[in-house]
Amino acid sequence: MDIEKRLAAEHSKTLTLAIVKYIGDDKKRFKILIDLFLKGDYRITQRAAWPLSYAVIEHPKLVAPYLAKLIKKLDEPDNHPAIARNILRIFEEIEIPEKYEGALVESCFRFLVSAESPIAIKAFAITVALRICKKYPELKNELRLHLEHMQNYPMPPAIKVRIRNAFKELNT
Repeated sequence: MDIEKRLAAEHSKTLTLAIVKYIGDDKKRFKILIDLFLKGDYRITQRAAWPLSYAVIEHPKLVAPYLAKLIKKLDEPDNHPAIARNILRIFEEIEIPEKYEGALVESCFRFLVSAESPIAIKAFAITVALRICKKYPELKNELRLHLEHMQNYPMPPAIKVRIRNAFKELNT
């Protein structure tokens, strides 16, 4: 399968699942997809995000060599929302190595306080930040402050539920 050609031609769940099935646990095929995601043009990068997150959820070990690059990609300006959404979805599902926790939690906090962050990105950022902050008492307080601040503004139900669940976990 020519992944780039297929992504250029369409964007659908059917294609996403076909790409994930094609990649399986093959490191070389996965590298093709992640290279398209990291270095492709705007549209290809956007379209590669969905199958990338699904592939990682099925085979988490494939992404290990690329975690630093994903965090760097997360912080690039002018990304399509699909980029951050799917990177955060990946980090929501995998074990986060300690050496990446600091940079990742900073990115999550940035998404939480940004008025421009879409709802799904904020939702994933809450969950990823919570997973990291539960380990560190000093970060728990910072996350609580961000979440309390968010509650001062109208929030859709998806965010309200994540905030409520985060407070429950932070208080245990």
